Amino acid sequence: MRRSIAEGCVPDHGDNPGILDAWLGNKTAQNVATWFSTPSNYAVVAVRDGALVGLALLTAAGKVALCYVLPNAVRSGIGRAMLDGLEQKARAWDIGRLHLQSPPSSSAFFERHGYTNAGKEKACFGLECDLLWKSLKCTDPAQRKRFCNCSGK
Repeated sequence: MRRSIAEGCVPDHGDNPGILDAWLGNKTAQNVATWFSTPSNYAVVAVRDGALVGLALLTAAGKVALCYVLPNAVRSGIGRAMLDGLEQKARAWDIGRLHLQSPPSSSAFFERHGYTNAGKEKACFGLECDLLWKSLKCTDPAQRKRFCNCSGK
């Protein structure tokens, strides 16, 4: 995750030590272990050739809190697979809408996968991010009318 931010998000942090240090500040092994072991969170990891190449985290509040892929594994389907896993879990948890903050360089990825860009928002680490959201659709036509009242398209 730290490498993904430091190397893959240069267009966003511009190698500005203040922004980069703030962004990486809470990305410690201890914090990540806590986030991953919290029962109200759902985590997925991607492993290729025995090495960790991506990780993603969903909160019970419907926030995609993390979604990072190593720079050398971008555009290989790993991000899409992890996002699919988070969305499946969100549906299982009856979460109807997901939201996230994305650095501008990654927003197009989420937009390609059905997320709507709601505009700019200041992230807690000082970077201006895009606020994105996605309404999850029912996959079972029998339950669509009864439970979620969505169009299913």
